[in-house]
Amino acid sequence: MMNAETTMTDPTGANVDPEEIRRFAEQAAAWWDPNGAFRPLHKIGPARITFIRDRLVQHFGRHGGGMRPLKGLSVLDVGCGGGLICEPLRRLGADVTGIDPGVETVAAARAHAAQQGLEIEYCATTIEDLAEAGDTFDAVLALEVLEHVPDADSFVATCARRVRPGGALIVSTINRTAKSYALAIVAAEYILRWLPRGTHDWDKFLTLDQVRAALEAAGLEEPVFDGIAFDALRDTWELSSDTDVNYIAIASKPNQA
Repeated sequence: MMNAETTMTDPTGANVDPEEIRRFAEQAAAWWDPNGAFRPLHKIGPARITFIRDRLVQHFGRHGGGMRPLKGLSVLDVGCGGGLICEPLRRLGADVTGIDPGVETVAAARAHAAQQGLEIEYCATTIEDLAEAGDTFDAVLALEVLEHVPDADSFVATCARRVRPGGALIVSTINRTAKSYALAIVAAEYILRWLPRGTHDWDKFLTLDQVRAALEAAGLEEPVFDGIAFDALRDTWELSSDTDVNYIAIASKPNQA
């Protein structure tokens, strides 16, 4: 678990880092450039979507849904960025809501969805503000967000409260290992220059045990983890048993008695 005495939140009460919001907002126009600043998210996207689709189909018993196996499921993408996950989920049939604290980022997501003819509800807000409205969803996603918030435990707990009983929370982040420092920071930011320098802070990376503890403390059950590993020969990211760097997890919310 994170040490609460060392965490900070925005003065408004939202669990966000204003500097992170500013940095992503400055790059809002680049979200849908597959070779731009967000190239790594474009490359890792298919593996993440595969995990989300297959795990939600299994969790909700949605087998046999054809091209739209998530039809009718409500999904909230927290920290949705430019909508790189929201759009494929909508194409899979889900009713998708994407939230992000960056106004410019949400504008970019909304504009691209409109160009694609996709109905996605976007809102420039935080999960804390959404929690006050009381809305709940079949599934809540927080992908590559945990390593950017001041208090990961509090963030996971707030996300979990937006999951309906019987629903699921899916998170993905970066492990805190020597291997992740070498690959996610040194290689990705300084050698290969996949990401701008300073995108990640290794001290904010979370081990599997930390994330498992946060999920369980939030009242969720049966967390299942998969790694997402880079295949240099094929220049692709694949689901893997290797969780040393990137990983993704799903945890269930118990049904009410």
